[in-house]
Amino acid sequence: MEHITLLLAIVVVTALVFDFTNGFHDTANAMATTISTGALKPKTAVAMSAVLNLVGAFLSVEVAKTISGGIINEEGIRTEVIFAALVGAILWNLLTWLLGLPSSSSHALFGGLIGAAVMSAGWSAVNGSTIVTKVLIPAVAAPLVAGLAAMAATKLTYRIKAKPEARATAKGYRAGQIASAGLVSLAHGTNDAQKTMGIITLALVTQGVVAPGSNPPLWVIVSAGLAIALGTYLGGWRIIRTMGKGLTDLQPQQGFAAQTSAATVILASSHLGFSLSTTQSCSGAVMGAGLGRKGGVVRWSTATRMFVAWGLTLPAAGLVGAAAEFLTKQGPWGIGATAAILIGGSAVIWALSRRQPVDHTNVTADDLDGDDTGSGAPGVVTTAIAAVAPPPPAGSVAAVADDGLKTTIHAPGPNDPAAPPAPAAAV
Repeated sequence: MEHITLLLAIVVVTALVFDFTNGFHDTANAMATTISTGALKPKTAVAMSAVLNLVGAFLSVEVAKTISGGIINEEGIRTEVIFAALVGAILWNLLTWLLGLPSSSSHALFGGLIGAAVMSAGWSAVNGSTIVTKVLIPAVAAPLVAGLAAMAATKLTYRIKAKPEARATAKGYRAGQIASAGLVSLAHGTNDAQKTMGIITLALVTQGVVAPGSNPPLWVIVSAGLAIALGTYLGGWRIIRTMGKGLTDLQPQQGFAAQTSAATVILASSHLGFSLSTTQSCSGAVMGAGLGRKGGVVRWSTATRMFVAWGLTLPAAGLVGAAAEFLTKQGPWGIGATAAILIGGSAVIWALSRRQPVDHTNVTADDLDGDDTGSGAPGVVTTAIAAVAPPPPAGSVAAVADDGLKTTIHAPGPNDPAAPPAPAAAV
């Protein structure tokens, strides 16, 4: 009994560590565009996001029930399987964070869980229909829907106010961005914090602490909400940089459209119990907003790397989870070896990240040494699109970089020959 209690405690702590990595990995979902356009200062943005993630964790348990009783069959699943699944998810989260890639923490968890369950009990341990309807279909549909909605909203925004008063309009949309970023953070807590609640509840079921199909206990909800909020506050600055600067150049109007579209998709999915990727939803919305502005382009080199990471997340985390489960099946020494691999791998990734730190002081910098986010020279596809895209109309809002934050100026019209050409958007 003592061994079982100790193992369960290890699994709960590991699940909260995953929740913490989920928080800092996904901070970019809510705050990347808000930071890149200068609507909020970096530290203020992540603090606001952390609080709203915590609040969102208490709004629903539908996604948690999908995790704890839908993806895998609870009968015959050992607690060690949950531990192995979390090892796979955490290591993939940390690796993609090191590379600055906004991959899906949700799919890392699902992949680790599926791989560990299959290694433990075979393919019969997996509910294929639930995976297809509540994981795979939302994975494809969510970024498309969010992207199309953001593109339409951006086009509508610029059409309604074709020749806005630059400073007044920018100020209004930045206020809107703050509100929409808060909504995304609330939605993220509602969806992603529940995944950890579900995984802890599943571990409690395997030990007979709670009955199958039970809602997460209150202490599980509170601890999961606090863990994801703390991770959010620390900020995943590398991924914020990619989302805010690497995918496209955003003006406040576009940021507002992207965040509002993403929040709507995430909240609707949470209500339906779809455990979608908030990262994919927000990334799709950012790209849609980038394409919705006349002359706007997406840096497809960065987007391609991101798409590859999305495709690799489930199988890669699944393979690591399966390998970890193979070790845990060997007995106590295998569990110890798996824990050592998790700690050692995490330490190595952290040490590598210190070679080129990215934090709130340089997250919006234009010339970070060795930067690989795509914020520098555009790729071949972007150059080709920019060459054939019509230029913005005279008198439109142009953007310039100012101490790492985005400000707006009114571009001179064609009747002002003495005026110098407006600089290109830099953020």
